[in-house]
Amino acid sequence: MAKYDLYPEIKVNQYSGAWRGYPRIVEEIKKNIRKEKTIIAVESYIGVHNEEIKTNLVDALQPELEIFADDLAFDGDVITEMVKRNLTDDRVFGVMSHQTLDEFYDKGSLYQAGMQIEQAKGLVVIYGTGASLIAEADILIYADLARWECQCRYRAGGTNWKVSNEEEDPLKKNKRGYFFEWRICDRLKDNLYPKIDFLLDTNVPDDPKMISGDDYRYGLSQAVEQPFRLVPYFDASVWGGQWMKEKFQLDPDADNFGWAFDGVPEENSLYLRYGDVRVEVPALNLVHQFPNELLGPRVHSRFGKEFPIRFDFLDTMEGGNLSLQVHPLTEYIQDKFGMHYTQDESYYILDAGEDAAVYLGVKDNIKLNDMVEDLKKAQEKSEYQFPDEKYVNRFPAKKHDHFLIPAGTVHCGGSNVVVLEISATPYIFTFKLWDWGRIGLDGRPRPVHIEHGKENILLERSTEWVKENLINQIQDISENSVHKEERTGLHELEFIETRRHWLKETIELETKGSVNVLNLIEGDAALVESTDGSFEPYEVHYGETFMIPAKLGKYKITPLENETETFLGIIQAYVR
Repeated sequence: MAKYDLYPEIKVNQYSGAWRGYPRIVEEIKKNIRKEKTIIAVESYIGVHNEEIKTNLVDALQPELEIFADDLAFDGDVITEMVKRNLTDDRVFGVMSHQTLDEFYDKGSLYQAGMQIEQAKGLVVIYGTGASLIAEADILIYADLARWECQCRYRAGGTNWKVSNEEEDPLKKNKRGYFFEWRICDRLKDNLYPKIDFLLDTNVPDDPKMISGDDYRYGLSQAVEQPFRLVPYFDASVWGGQWMKEKFQLDPDADNFGWAFDGVPEENSLYLRYGDVRVEVPALNLVHQFPNELLGPRVHSRFGKEFPIRFDFLDTMEGGNLSLQVHPLTEYIQDKFGMHYTQDESYYILDAGEDAAVYLGVKDNIKLNDMVEDLKKAQEKSEYQFPDEKYVNRFPAKKHDHFLIPAGTVHCGGSNVVVLEISATPYIFTFKLWDWGRIGLDGRPRPVHIEHGKENILLERSTEWVKENLINQIQDISENSVHKEERTGLHELEFIETRRHWLKETIELETKGSVNVLNLIEGDAALVESTDGSFEPYEVHYGETFMIPAKLGKYKITPLENETETFLGIIQAYVR
C-alpha cells in the first residue's frame, strides 16, 4: 500500500541560492553589505526566538549599532489594556482585531531610535517584531514562523508578545495569538512582501534556513501553477484514537492521535525545496499573495484573502466521543466575534467500527430550556451525567456515509469512527455543550460554552428534518463502466459543494472557477495530471488532502496501484 506522505514538498525549479545554518546565512548577508553605513532590519513574526537571532546573527555581524525593536513597543500591561475588548474574559473566544502593529509603539522611543540611527556611521542592525517600522532598511530580512509552531511554543512555556505569561493556560495564549498577534503580524507581512530581500525560516530552533526574497516570491508563484499538499500535523486528544497512527505511519509509542490538520492554510505550512535546503513557510502567505490564482476571482471577491474550505481528520477508533457541540449562526459570529462567515461543516466517514455513530440534531418536541438546564446541571455537578439520549439523535455510521452539519445543528462524532471533516474555515468557533465530564490532557477542565450554545441551537433541526436533509443526501450525477460521479452535499444552506468520484480509469475534472480541495478516500494512489502539459504529474496517496488552484481549470486523475482492485474513490470540494 502506498504510504501517506508526512513531508510533502514543492520543488522550486529555479533559484539563486539557499543557505542553512547561521554561519552560512551570516556569510551571505555580509556579501550584500555594499556600503559603510548599511541598515539591516530583521523583522520577526511574533513567537520567533529573538534571543537566538541576537546571539547567532546580530552579534556575528558586529554592528556599530543594534536595536531590539520590541523594546520600543509599549509594555505588556499597556498592550493588554489596548486590546482588552478583543481578548475578552473568555478562555477561548475573543473578537478579531483590526489594529496594525505600529499602533503599539511609543512615538518618543521611535524618535530617539531614529536619531541614533541617523548619527551612526557604520552597520546598523534592527531586529525583532516591528524592526521594519524603525527605519527604512537597506537589507530587509523577514523571520517567519508557522502558527502551529507558535502553538507548540506556547505549550512548552513560550510567552505572548511583551508579556510574562509562561505558566498561563495555553488556550489563552493561543487566543491572544489568534485574535490579536497573528493578525497584526500578517498585515505587516503583507505590506512588506514585495520589499523582502531575504526570507528566514525559523521554525526549527537553531536550524535556520534562508532564501532570497526573489526566490521566495518565485516559489510561491510556482505553487499556484500545480497541484500541491500542505504539511500535515497531528495531535493527541482526550477522545483520540489509533487509526491514524497505523494508516499514516505515526509514532507507534504515542498514546493516541485524535485529530490532524491536513488542509487548512490558515494553520498548515508549505515546504518549498531549494536544492538541498527545505524551507517552511506558512501556507497563508500563498493565499494572501495569490488569491485570484489560488481561490479564483469569484471566490476571492466573496471571501477576500481567506481560504474558505477546510479538511481535517478526527480519529476516535478505540477512543471516545467528541464533545457535544454546536457552531454559531452567521449573524451571531458576525456580531459577537467580528467574523465574516461561520463554520458550516460535514462529517465524511472514512472508516467505522460496528458500533460507530454520529449524534446529529435534537429530538422532536424537546424544550430548549429543559435541555439547557440539564446541560448546566451536568457541568456543575460531577456526579450528574447529561441525558443525551433524551435530547439528541444518535444515528449509526458506516464507512463512506456523509453527515451534513449546517451551523445551528447540535452534533457530535461517536467513538470508533474516523471522520474526514469538510467544512468552512473558522475552525475555532465550536461551542461545546457537554464533554462527557472529561478533563483535558493539560489537567484542566475542557472549556464548555453553554451560554453561547443556547443562542445557536435550532430546535427545528429535529429527528425527521435531519433524516430528510442531512444524512447521505447522495445524488447521482453520471455513471458509466469506469466512472461514477455523485453529489454528496453539502446542505443548501452551506456554500461548499462536495462531489464523490469512483473511477477505474482516467477521468477529467474541472475546478469550476474555485480552488478544489480533494482527498483520496479509497484506493492506494492516483496520478493528477494536466490536460495541456502545464504542470508535472503529481502523485497522491490514500488519505492525503491535496489542492488544485482555481487557475488550472481542467485536470485529470488516473488510478495507480490498487491492492483491492476496486474503484478508486476521491472526494472533491469547491465553493459553489
